[in-house]
Amino acid sequence: MKLKSLTKGLDVVVKGSKEVEITGVSADSRTVAPGNLFIAKKGAAHDGNQFISQAINAGACAIATDIYDPFLEVPQIIHSNTNLIEAKLASRYYGQPSKDLFVVGVTGSKGKTTTTYLIKHLLDALNKRSGLIGTIETIFAEHRFFSSMTTHDAITNQKWLKEMLNKGCKAAVLEVSSHGLAQGRVDEIDFDLGVFMNLYPDHLDFHKSIEEYAAAKRKLFEKAHHNILNADSPWAEFMGKGLTFGIEKGDLRAQKIVLSAEGSRFEVDGCEFSTPLIGKFNVYNAMAAIAVGVQVGASLHEIQHIMSHFDAVPGRMERIGNVFVDFAHTGEALENVLQTLKEIAKGRVIVVFGCGGQRDPGRRVSMAKAAQKWADISIITSDNPRKEDPNEIARQIVAEFQNKPHVELDRKKAIAIAIAMAGKDDMVVVAGRGHEKVQILAQQTVAFDDAETVKNILQNKVGLDAPSHSLL
Repeated sequence: MKLKSLTKGLDVVVKGSKEVEITGVSADSRTVAPGNLFIAKKGAAHDGNQFISQAINAGACAIATDIYDPFLEVPQIIHSNTNLIEAKLASRYYGQPSKDLFVVGVTGSKGKTTTTYLIKHLLDALNKRSGLIGTIETIFAEHRFFSSMTTHDAITNQKWLKEMLNKGCKAAVLEVSSHGLAQGRVDEIDFDLGVFMNLYPDHLDFHKSIEEYAAAKRKLFEKAHHNILNADSPWAEFMGKGLTFGIEKGDLRAQKIVLSAEGSRFEVDGCEFSTPLIGKFNVYNAMAAIAVGVQVGASLHEIQHIMSHFDAVPGRMERIGNVFVDFAHTGEALENVLQTLKEIAKGRVIVVFGCGGQRDPGRRVSMAKAAQKWADISIITSDNPRKEDPNEIARQIVAEFQNKPHVELDRKKAIAIAIAMAGKDDMVVVAGRGHEKVQILAQQTVAFDDAETVKNILQNKVGLDAPSHSLL
């Protein structure tokens, strides 16, 4: 694509030849290839202009920047805020792929991942072959790529959507985070459906207030053609209007709910649904997917048959014997998991969890309160401490307990201790990291998979001494 086609009609000034051929778009100088356009974005901790020379040395044939540099020998696209034009340039380069796909965006404080997998499963079965972009992975056709974040940058999103089209997909399902919405990562994506799950205080280190957090979420529903909303959430009306679902109220309601260790059963307008997913919160996730099915014209009986064949999502109440591995990393999410298991467990509920470093410290309080309320035994361990002291994170968690929990900062040992403690009727929850394959420490990132760790411990029957409070 020539530069003149890429910039036609945009509110930019182009200095230099517009005839240059663009072979790709990148906002990361480390990934620039010959012929690429490099977008010099600005972030909280960096100025993309500092990397222009590196990008040119890598082969960039044009630069998008906010300041014209007469000494550069490549064409320059000048705009006062390059962050605002990143999505437009990416969408144009990849041919506006979202306009040729049925795109569903799912947002909420919790439940996004499971719901996107449910929706993908449903659309696939309804002959709308779907791709998925989310927290765990990106999927299109037979290809699966591990994700490093919930909502990718604008360029990556457009690239994946184009790949989905190329592989014969008719639809795409995206997890849409508040960060992604606030930072314009999903700008220029044409959403056919926006799905609202719920909203609880979270990410307040970034959004500063729950009102600001909610306003970021609402951007999805301002841009989507149609909306599906959880009517039981007090924030539903704030998000907009559309088809609603819920348990207490909504256009589509789950009734006669039966929850067990084997899964969940409920009725919608007299049609009985069953799913291996455990817990009331998963009923909401299933209801969101059912609402999507209704929105696209499927009957409840069609949806019922499709939903009964859905399997579990990696790291989302993933069951391994009497151990559940779950991504719950907020107080509300952990409370949902623990309360669910407490109601169906014949014995005790034992939980292993920590909190991530350099993240909202309020999670340490809320997760501790949830564990103290619903777990019989709590073992505090390390999560992804990043550059924070794991001991200090653990101290802050323990300070919220009335009856001091066990502490073992070595996560593998903590999991092994919990499993060794558990009797045949007890249930163990390993919470906080779910599907994650690495643990982020101050000086290094190491391979660590909670589910694989659990499997290895159970297989090898690892036994450890009882934990001690002595670390804190």
